Amino acid sequence: MSYKSKFHILEKIRLASSLSVEEYVKLYDPTLIHELGAIANEIAISKHGEIAYYVLNRHINPTNLCVNRCKFCAFSRSKGQAGAFELTIEEIIDKLTSSQIPFTELHIVGGLHPDWKFEHYLNIIKVVRLHFPNIAIKAYSAVEIDYMSKIAGMDIDHVIKSLKDAGLDMLPGGGAEIFESKVRDKLCPEKISGERWLYIMQRAHINGILSNATMLYGHIENYIDRVNHMLKIRELQDKTGGFQAFIPLSYQPINTEIGGKWTSGIDDLLNIAISRIILDNVPHIKAYWIMLGEKISQTALLFGADDLDGTIIEEKISHSAGASSSQSMTEDDLQWLIKKAGKKPVQRDGFYRIVE
Repeated sequence: MSYKSKFHILEKIRLASSLSVEEYVKLYDPTLIHELGAIANEIAISKHGEIAYYVLNRHINPTNLCVNRCKFCAFSRSKGQAGAFELTIEEIIDKLTSSQIPFTELHIVGGLHPDWKFEHYLNIIKVVRLHFPNIAIKAYSAVEIDYMSKIAGMDIDHVIKSLKDAGLDMLPGGGAEIFESKVRDKLCPEKISGERWLYIMQRAHINGILSNATMLYGHIENYIDRVNHMLKIRELQDKTGGFQAFIPLSYQPINTEIGGKWTSGIDDLLNIAISRIILDNVPHIKAYWIMLGEKISQTALLFGADDLDGTIIEEKISHSAGASSSQSMTEDDLQWLIKKAGKKPVQRDGFYRIVE
């Protein structure tokens, strides 16, 4: 890209002018990384000051048995296959009550179990809420919600309202992958469409359930697919305002059917910065340290990200695909990473309310 073209595009961004799809695609230029990082950091500071958030949270995966076989997934198993597991509700509660690290947010996602009824998914939420009345329960991706709708013979609204009544607070952003149908058909042909994912999120927001949004990048998609993906999220956010955070997820290639390579640090940081620029109506951009690694996530705090996620505790899905990060992080380590990036560490709860 010529200097004149670069200057023109960067100037439009600084003037808060929307770019065309073609112009957004041109931002994926390694020579622009410093300028884009500075602009994205300015946007983050305008929204949150020098604050970078973290949360005391933990993950629970009730099962890895799944009726789908996404080609990028190294987590799912079939019945009887080595490594397959399914936790009882009692085992889930035992894991949570025996945790040595306190948590204010619980993240629950898993496979689409071939035998579980909707009532079982519902009871997980009910029993967790009974034992932990004050935590934020973030559970079940849009893909899982769609599956519950099918096995229960209920519409999406009924499923969401039932889960909300049981104690569900919010939905995670998983299952979005890449919305482009040609890519999705190769990547996860059995999974719901991008349009269906957006519809389920819209219904969740309308029914008072906030959510996150994700994008899996670095596999077989191109930059146009990424830009269009983010623009669709921005469009839905304009309608509902229900997305709390956007989380770019870097593809992990180990033990997957499609293989491939790791994303580069340059691509990771460009993606963080560009997502902060495009998604000006989404409050938070999360640098998910599990997938990005600790150092790139820390650097991302200077490229538009304002959230490092949290303590996590026992992450399985990304590590099944070769994530080299730890499976958990202490609060002290999170604070240290944030401080060394020149930001102010602030503990939040699941709704981004500051924990004093």
